[in-house]
Amino acid sequence: MAPGWGALALLALAAGAAGGPRYSADWASLDARPLPAWFDEAKVGVFVHWGVFAVPAWGSEWFWWNWRGEHRAAYERFVAQRYPPGTTYADFAPLFTARDFQPRDWARLFQSAGARYVVLTTKHHEGFTNWGSPVSWNWNSVDTGPHRDLVEELGEALRERNIYYGLYHSLLEWFHPLYLDDKKNGFKTQNFVFQKTMPELYDLVLRYKPDLIWSDGEWEAPDTYWNSTSFLAWLYNDSPVKDTVVVNDRWGQNCSCHHGGFYNCADKYKPGTLPDHKWEMCSSVDRSSWGYRSNMQLAELMDASSIIRELVQTVSFGGNYLLNVGPTKEGVIVPIFQERLLSLGEWLGINGEAIYASKPWRVQVENSTNNVWYTSKGPAVYAIFLNWPRDDMLKLSSPIPSSDTEVTLLGFSGTLKWKKSPDKGLLISLPYIAPSVLPMQLGWTLRLEGVK
Repeated sequence: MAPGWGALALLALAAGAAGGPRYSADWASLDARPLPAWFDEAKVGVFVHWGVFAVPAWGSEWFWWNWRGEHRAAYERFVAQRYPPGTTYADFAPLFTARDFQPRDWARLFQSAGARYVVLTTKHHEGFTNWGSPVSWNWNSVDTGPHRDLVEELGEALRERNIYYGLYHSLLEWFHPLYLDDKKNGFKTQNFVFQKTMPELYDLVLRYKPDLIWSDGEWEAPDTYWNSTSFLAWLYNDSPVKDTVVVNDRWGQNCSCHHGGFYNCADKYKPGTLPDHKWEMCSSVDRSSWGYRSNMQLAELMDASSIIRELVQTVSFGGNYLLNVGPTKEGVIVPIFQERLLSLGEWLGINGEAIYASKPWRVQVENSTNNVWYTSKGPAVYAIFLNWPRDDMLKLSSPIPSSDTEVTLLGFSGTLKWKKSPDKGLLISLPYIAPSVLPMQLGWTLRLEGVK
């Protein structure tokens, strides 16, 4: 066991409880672990990308890499025009103040958005940690910038509202000397992993007991370099969250869409058909960035209708939907992001029955002008349609009706009239609804009972 994290590992073992199946440090064993049920039932999460990149707030959260890694002219010009000569990326850290960060306000907003879990960046590829990492001296939110443990504060606020807490963590750091040295050695050495990555992962788990670990930054090296299977075996066997924690699939360049817990596969992944493995789509309100950009334009943002469409498609195919916002350096979630989140929550307030704890139905989508997507829960089938038919008659080809079939519209009292379609399926008479009665014009849900 490498020096620098042996003590942490011993603490970790002491924190774990005995009992239950033991997993060995290989993918065949680890991939056989059942996914804790809470994740599939949750369906909707909010992603938060927050770090020093919120200070320049320009381009994207990859600002440092684009500026110093690729020396892009636009980024060099931006810094030259706005900051003193000789400015380094480290100079941005004291300006990352989080002065207006109110974790309870965030938690209230995320709950109002309908989120059942929240994932915060504890450390992005820039290496700055949003907690007092013992192996990130002076490059963390306690030693500089906010002088606050942002990971802890948000976690406490979320747990007051019974929202599951996920921690995003980048395995790599673009410019860390130990990582660059390992890279130069063809990843045959693991000094960065054992002196930086592993101590941080153990520290995060033991300190904050996360419900989810959202790993990233894996793509340059295989899982054997990252020590991934050994860490996950400890996480599943002996950690304080061994029975409840969920992880994704970014544990090495060979893992995405193949190994881990649920699959992300790629950013903004859309499978197109029903996968045979639990998955999650991560998306961002700002289509051009995950971190906050002060120069973003309205046309570059997802509107509420696009968000609902992505959510419905994702859940119909058995996925979870993780929607990202990037706060400012002061810790403000800007009003346009709040508005998008609240629109999602308002829609879920009416239609959430068809989303939360639902399962994919035997048919996921109908090819029709009305864009109908299906989910199910027990004997009920839900048909979510994103376009209201002009003649107020909705044809559903896939459900097979019976004499016991009942059709209701979520958010509207009473049952709806229907008849068998001449070819197959149902013809449903939709009610005339004044906008004031059912204001959400972003998609509607029919509950079908007594259909096959």
